[in-house]
Amino acid sequence: MLTRKPIFPGIIELNFQAGEVLGCNVYLIYDCDEWLLIDIGYEDTVEDFVEIIRQLDFPLSQCKTLVATHADVDHIQGLAKLKQILKTTVTAHPNAVKPLESGDTLVTLAEIEAQNLKLEMPPVTIEHQVNDGDVIKVGGIELEVWHTPGHTDSQLAFRVGDVLLSGDNIYRDGCIGAIDAHHGSDIKAFVGSLERIRDSDVHWLAPSHGPMFRNDKAFMNKTIDRVRGYLEMADFGTLAERWPLMDQWDDEVASGTLPEGLQLPS
Repeated sequence: MLTRKPIFPGIIELNFQAGEVLGCNVYLIYDCDEWLLIDIGYEDTVEDFVEIIRQLDFPLSQCKTLVATHADVDHIQGLAKLKQILKTTVTAHPNAVKPLESGDTLVTLAEIEAQNLKLEMPPVTIEHQVNDGDVIKVGGIELEVWHTPGHTDSQLAFRVGDVLLSGDNIYRDGCIGAIDAHHGSDIKAFVGSLERIRDSDVHWLAPSHGPMFRNDKAFMNKTIDRVRGYLEMADFGTLAERWPLMDQWDDEVASGTLPEGLQLPS
C-alpha cells in the first residue's frame, strides 16, 4: 500500500502521488471511503491511475462519479474506459455533453488534420450535468462548481475551501489554456473568468496542468492584461472583437498617407 500524500486536506493529485507526470493533473477528492475523480487524461494511462488508486486503499466501488473539467481530449479520452472499470457515472457541464457523448474529434481537439493528429475519442454517456453555483458533495466535503468559460465553453472549476481546482484557466507561469475557435474559446469570457478568480478570496490555485500556486492579484493582472489585448489583435483571427490596425489602414488609404520617410515616386 502507498502512503497518501494529499496536497490539501481531502485532495490528492495522482501525478504528484505517483512521483511522475503521467498526463494532465487528476484530482482525487475524498472523505472517508467516498471519493471522486476530476479528469483522467488519456486512455493509455487509465490503468496506471487505477493501480495508484488501489494502492492508496480507496475502494473502487465507492467512486461517486468521474468529473470532466471540460471536453478536451487530453483530459477526458480515458473517461469511457475508466467508467467501465469503476461502474460509476460521469459528470460534466451541459456544453460538454454533446461532444463527449458523440465522440466528436473536432471539438475535443482529438483530430487536427494540419498537424497530422488523429486520436480516438471514445464516446461516453453523461449522467449528471452541473453548472455554476451547483455543489457536488463527497462525504462531508463540498465542491462548489464554477463555470469559467474562455478556454472552452464547458470549462469548469471547483472550489473547496480556500482552494480552487482551476482547470485550464491559468498556470503558474502565467500561460492560459489554448485559445481555439474549434473547441469553443471566447476571449472576452476568458477575461471575465480570470477576473473572477483574481477577485475571489481563494488562496491557492490547483490547475489542470503543472504545479499549484498562490492566487496573487499582481500576477493575475499581468495575464489578464495580456489576454484582454487579444481582443484587438489579429493573433486569434475571428475570436478578436476588432483589429484597430485596419481602422488606421482605412484612414491612411483614404488620405493617401505613407509612412514617414517614404514618398510616392514623382
